[in-house]
Formats: sequence, structure tokens, C-alpha cells
Amino acid sequence: MENERQGRGQLTDRIKEKSKELLGYEITTEQLRLLPYINHTMTNTHKLNPSKITQKEREFISKLRSEGHIEGGVGGMRITKNFWLIMNELLFLGYVDLFE
Repeated sequence: MENERQGRGQLTDRIKEKSKELLGYEITTEQLRLLPYINHTMTNTHKLNPSKITQKEREFISKLRSEGHIEGGVGGMRITKNFWLIMNELLFLGYVDLFE
């Protein structure tokens, strides 16, 4: 890993590559920027607030649900350990400046 300034929530080639490796497809910028909210939700209330997510974000959540990564949503959400690890890897790449 080399020194690299990330730029908060910027979709880079390494994030696209990592999401293809971990999820099987490239995520979008909007999907990347939803991950901090999912992380916050799972470490706090476990319930999505529908007023804080867009229709496209709802579609991504539905996709994650159909892929078996999450269950529930507004009434209470659960995620798999595997998705927790995937999400945090993508968050690290998308929000943290790297140095070696």
C-alpha cells in the first residue's frame, strides 16, 4: 500500500476493483456514500430512517437484501459478519488516507 490521499467518499479505481472482488460488481459513488450510514445504523439504532435515504439508496439496500447480506430495514436491520467486513474494507478505502 502506498501513500495516498483518499478524498472523502470519492469512488476510485481501487474501490471499484475491491467491490468487484468482494461483492461481484462495481459499486457507485452513491452506494459508497451510503455505507457510512449503514455502519452508523448498525452500531447504534439498528433501524434505518427512511427520511435519510434516497430511492436509489433504497434500491441498493434491496439489492443487498436479495444477495443475503442484510435483513430488515426500517423496523430493525441485521447484517452478516461477512457484509460487515466487506463494508468496513470499502469504508477504509473510501474514507481513510493511506500511508506506509
